[in-house]
Amino acid sequence: MLRILIADDHAVVRKGLKQILLEEYPSAVVAEAEDAEGLVTQVISNEWNLVICDMNMPGRSGLDALSQLKQIAPSLPVLIMSMYPEDQYALRVLKAGAAGYLGKDTIHENVVKAVQTIQLGKKFITPSIAEKLADAFGENSSKPVHELLSDREFDVFKLIAGGKSVSDIAAQLSLSTTTVSTYRSRIMEKMNTKSNAELTRYALEKNLI
Repeated sequence: MLRILIADDHAVVRKGLKQILLEEYPSAVVAEAEDAEGLVTQVISNEWNLVICDMNMPGRSGLDALSQLKQIAPSLPVLIMSMYPEDQYALRVLKAGAAGYLGKDTIHENVVKAVQTIQLGKKFITPSIAEKLADAFGENSSKPVHELLSDREFDVFKLIAGGKSVSDIAAQLSLSTTTVSTYRSRIMEKMNTKSNAELTRYALEKNLI
């Protein structure tokens, strides 16, 4: 029996996806989690064939949750979904171990196809992501500077760019303020910026927030 866990902080998204999946797989078990903590708890407590996880959830990012899930259940496929453009996030989540990436603007059309692909043991990659992957390995590819950041640095960068304070970020990511300040310094150095405002401007220009 197919067992799928959907993690998203918006009930309407969870219900919509659940309905689509049950129409295609009437005998499947489709459960829900409203935040990253609930997601991790359910993965520890139960066996799943697939997790569909939102990129941004309260308390912890999808990338952070993905990293923890890979430690708990290394073989569990995780499909990441997000409202952000796939050209900005897809490569990062695939490199982090995701089984695929779905933009929320097309998720209702693609989610069944994604599940079918992942059930075959393959990664779900749209044609545009495939093109990006080819470019990433091309000899003349030039990476945007934000791709130089580690996943944790990237999480901190997005929160800073979104206007969060060091103490807010520390509380959200369960880190010390000193650690967050260290990440901020690394981000500034890697991205050659000198202020939070510059980070925000960059993030807006690249559609990262």
